[in-house]
Amino acid sequence: MKAIIIGAGLGGLLSAARLSQAGYQVDVFERLPITGGRFTNLNYKGFQLSSGALHMLPHGPSGPLAQLLKEVKADVRIVRSDKATIRMPLKMSRPDYGKGFKDIYFNDFFTPLSHRDRMKIALLIVSTRKSRPTGSTVNAWVRTQFKDEWLVRFADSFCGWSLSLKSDSVPVEELFEIIENMYRFGGSGIPIGGCKGVIDALEAVIASNGGRIYTKTEVSKILLENGRAAGVVVGDKIYEANLVISNLGHAATACLCSEALSEKTYSSYLKMLENLQPSAGIKICLAADEPLVGHSGVLLTPYAKRVNGINEVTHVDPKLAPPGKHLTISHQYVAPENVKNLEAEIELGLNDLREIFPGKKYEVLLIQSYHDDWPVNRASSGMDPGNETPIPELYVVGDGAKGKGGIEVEGVALGVAATMKKILC
Repeated sequence: MKAIIIGAGLGGLLSAARLSQAGYQVDVFERLPITGGRFTNLNYKGFQLSSGALHMLPHGPSGPLAQLLKEVKADVRIVRSDKATIRMPLKMSRPDYGKGFKDIYFNDFFTPLSHRDRMKIALLIVSTRKSRPTGSTVNAWVRTQFKDEWLVRFADSFCGWSLSLKSDSVPVEELFEIIENMYRFGGSGIPIGGCKGVIDALEAVIASNGGRIYTKTEVSKILLENGRAAGVVVGDKIYEANLVISNLGHAATACLCSEALSEKTYSSYLKMLENLQPSAGIKICLAADEPLVGHSGVLLTPYAKRVNGINEVTHVDPKLAPPGKHLTISHQYVAPENVKNLEAEIELGLNDLREIFPGKKYEVLLIQSYHDDWPVNRASSGMDPGNETPIPELYVVGDGAKGKGGIEVEGVALGVAATMKKILC
C-alpha cells in the first residue's frame, strides 16, 4: 500500500509517521525548501523563533498531539507549563494599564464578578457538561447569561489567543468542546527544542520506517481513477498511490483536482468551500535580559487593545534563546477588515506591549503576520469541513481540518487521529 502526503507541515508529517509505522510506503512532497511549515524554528540572532505556532502545545504532555507523538514513537519531551495568568486593571471601573494592573491565575477568572455571578458560573459549568448550549456564538451566549463586560473581554482574549478569532465568531458549541478538552487533558506545555524538536522527531520516525520527504517539490495535480484518488503529478512525473492526504486545506486541495470537482455532483461541496474563512493574526517576538511574563504559561491580556496573550518559553527551554536571554512572544487576532492595514495593527500591538510591560527593557526581534494564503488557520475553528472529501481515498488534514474542540496544533492532531482511524480500520 502506498500513500502520498502533500505538504510537510505538522499535519502532513504526523500522517506520514503514522502510516509509515503501519506499513505504508509513504512519500511526502513539500514545495518549500524546509519542512514544518508554520510549525518549525527560525534561527535569528541566536534565538529559535517559531515560523508560526508559539513553541507551546495547548494541552502539554497529555494532550492529543502528545498522545499521537507517543503512538508513533517520536522522541519528544514535553514539559507542563507551571501556570497561566490573566492581566487585569487594579480598578475595573477604569480599565487603564497606566493606572496599575495585577495578574490573577487563569482558574480564578471569575474573581472580579459578584458572588451571585460566581455561583451562576459554577452551576453553568456543571450543567453544560451534560447539556451543551447550541446555535449561538460565544459572545452572544455570554451576554445572555451575564451583564458584566469582564467576561466578554475574557472570552475575546481567550478566543483571540487560542483560535485567532473574536468571541462573536466562535460557535458556542466549539468553546464548550474546548473547555471539555481542558478538563480532559490539562493545560499547556512546551516541547524541548520548540516546534522544530517535534518536526525533527517526526522526520526521524518517517525515515526509520522507509518513508521519503521531498522538499522544493510541488504537486501540480491530484490524479483520479474511477472517481478515486490514485496519485499526483509532480513536474512531468506521475506518482501513483492507494490514497492521498493533503495538508493544504480543503480549498487548495480542491484546486489540485478542479477538473474532477467541476462536475455537478460536487457543486454543494465547492459552494461550501467558498464560505470558508481563514483566520489571521500577528506575532511579535521580544528579547529581554530579564523575564517579562515570569512564568512558562500563557498570560492573557483582556484589556489590551490588540494583544490577546503572551508566553515566555525560555523558562522551560533556555536553549531557545542565547545564554542569559529570554524569548517572549505575543499574539493578536486580526479582523478580516483590518488585514489590508497590517501596519496600523502592528503599531497597536507594539503600543499594547509598552503598556503591558511598563519600564521593562526589551528588543523587538521579529514581527510576523499570518493571513490570506499563509494564515493562522485555513478554516476558522468550529467551522471547518472535517477530514473527508467527496473523492474516496482523498483526505485533508492540518489547520483547515481540525478536530472538534482542538486548540490549534491539538486540533491538527485530533484531525489526523480521526483520519488515521478511518484509513487503518
